[in-house]
Amino acid sequence: MKTVITPLAALALFVATALIAATSLADDVGTIKISRGDAEIVRSGSRLPADVGASLKVSDSIVTGANGMVGMTLLDNTRLTAGPNTTLDLNTYRFDMTTHAGEMDASVKRGSLSVISGKIAKASPDGVQFRTPTVTLGVRGTEFIIDAGQGAD
Repeated sequence: MKTVITPLAALALFVATALIAATSLADDVGTIKISRGDAEIVRSGSRLPADVGASLKVSDSIVTGANGMVGMTLLDNTRLTAGPNTTLDLNTYRFDMTTHAGEMDASVKRGSLSVISGKIAKASPDGVQFRTPTVTLGVRGTEFIIDAGQGAD
């Protein structure tokens, strides 16, 4: 028996596939650009390798070991580099590609994080915060390093 796909059925299949792909991509907030040593992404209880090209999502935790380091670029061009023995939680991330407005909230539970702020910090100066066990930093468009020490995960 020969299967025949009508043009309308082919179009419907294409649209459905595109919508599923767009929904998946819409959840992505960034990408791993550099990864060295022990590094992983903890997502919904699963541990995934923090390989170059891996996508990041809201609620991900990036965890590095004693010899680990991860460089990430978020959608607004914020660049983050997590040093050895770091736990970074991406709590909130929202970015409008048209207006550049948005919101970002991340927690450095332990270790160190280098930050070069992106478009959100420029368009929404009150919208970017980094938290550590002892302090919350508001970002106003700059570069800085956070050292949260070796606190508990």
